Amino acid sequence: MTERRRPFRGEYQVIAPDVELGADVRLSSFINLYGCRIGDQTTIGAFVEIQTGAVVGARCKIGSHSFVCDGVTIEDGCFIGHGVIFINDRVPRAVTRGGAVQVDTDWEKLATRVERGASIGSGATIMGGVTIGADALVGAGAMVTGDVPAGMIAVGVPARIVGEAPDVTAREDNNG
Repeated sequence: MTERRRPFRGEYQVIAPDVELGADVRLSSFINLYGCRIGDQTTIGAFVEIQTGAVVGARCKIGSHSFVCDGVTIEDGCFIGHGVIFINDRVPRAVTRGGAVQVDTDWEKLATRVERGASIGSGATIMGGVTIGADALVGAGAMVTGDVPAGMIAVGVPARIVGEAPDVTAREDNNG
């Protein structure tokens, strides 16, 4: 990864000075990146926001209109479809019981991990505190409320396991 960069605003991109961008990262227009780490050769689509504390590995693809919040770690080689939303708080509130505006210490941030090679289909929502296992597939529009084991397919609302994901290496062997 490269060192931190100075703020950049151009092509409708907002990249804060505390963002760590790897080599050969491809960034679309209309993105907001702040306080995050992005690995080498990752592609980020238009209208994506990645918040402070989020980590995206190398050779990932983040589709347009996706939101990656604090507490999310996406490991190397993952596919995040268009409009995927990560959530890091299961009990969101704007104010405390006493009516004061909430601050960071008033809520529990839940960590979420998307392991190496996993794919998340467009429009999926990923609740905080879950792990999506290596090479797992999450179907488009799914609502993931619990862990998805490595190599499995999860679909639906709420998401449920429906089978094993195809072996990517077998497909690569057949194509060349």
